[in-house]
Amino acid sequence: MTTKRDLERRLKLIFQYMSSGQHQGSWGMDIDHWDWVPGVGVISLMEYGTAAGADEVIDYLLLWVNRNRHKAAGVQVINSLAPFALFPELYRRTGDTWFLSKAEEIAGWILESAPRTREGALEHTVTEAVDFPEQIWADTVYMAVLFLARLAGLNGERRLAEAALEQTLLHLRLLQDPGTGLLFHGWNCREGSHMSSARWARANAWITLAVPEIVAEIQAMVPVPEELFNRYRRLAAALRQTQGAGGLWHTVLDRPDYVLETSASAGIACGFMKAVKGGLLDASYLESAGAALQAILPLIGEDGEVQGVSGGTPVMPTIEAYNEIERYPALYGQGLVMQLLTEALILHDSPKSIGSAEYTGTTE
Repeated sequence: MTTKRDLERRLKLIFQYMSSGQHQGSWGMDIDHWDWVPGVGVISLMEYGTAAGADEVIDYLLLWVNRNRHKAAGVQVINSLAPFALFPELYRRTGDTWFLSKAEEIAGWILESAPRTREGALEHTVTEAVDFPEQIWADTVYMAVLFLARLAGLNGERRLAEAALEQTLLHLRLLQDPGTGLLFHGWNCREGSHMSSARWARANAWITLAVPEIVAEIQAMVPVPEELFNRYRRLAAALRQTQGAGGLWHTVLDRPDYVLETSASAGIACGFMKAVKGGLLDASYLESAGAALQAILPLIGEDGEVQGVSGGTPVMPTIEAYNEIERYPALYGQGLVMQLLTEALILHDSPKSIGSAEYTGTTE
């Protein structure tokens, strides 16, 4: 059993490890870039800083944006949009209109210029010198659609809410396996296939984590169809069935002989907590989330490093290739674990607000 004090201690350790200057030049841990890897990291820091009332974390994020804002003027691709998800909350806190105007500029690019597949889904584009024409990846929902929903929640623009809903539904429709309810990593619109057809754990985590917040941000502006809730609940039920006995998920969900993966497990468990809080799932899912939390805690070193995180993973040519991805510390792994611990902290402080099932993840 984990105490609230231990959660707070571990969150501080993870923050210190993420913000340390020792990681310069490391692809996975150098936070001073404008791309998805540091983007997931700073999104997670914002969630922690806001929930814990940690002013030093918010101050760090403001310094981070000021230090790296010139890099936001680079080539616009889906993966590089992740850091902009900070901007709505930073605008609320500071009143600095640059945050709002820049966010609206980026949203305009997504709505009007970002490449789309023939189905109308956002094509997954990256900063690396490689193209994935007419491919959609589950990652996009977290890296770009979440930002649209947050900005809609800030400025009340219905067209942003509609776009966030449309993209979420398109990704669920194109990626969800009708047989299992799990999500495939990607969809190739030219080929009409899921390529290697891997039910990759972190792909499922991105959407499991993003959907509850997207719904919370947009549901006052647009009616959310029952299809979205049904698809999400089917996904969650399938994920619960594939959870390993020890609490973690395997890097390919339906391959129990494959390695267990920390970042995906944290993202799925955190998504379950957010979904219970938002009414998308019943409180029984807290048991699965608590099991994952208990399995992840020993993977956090005393220096704050999160272990068992797989490296950057494009849609691989074979399912077997997913089990060969190198594992090393990465900001998205640190961040997803930070988000899980943050939600556990919130849950500890207000357990009655998200259901009647007993949550056994933390004690006083």
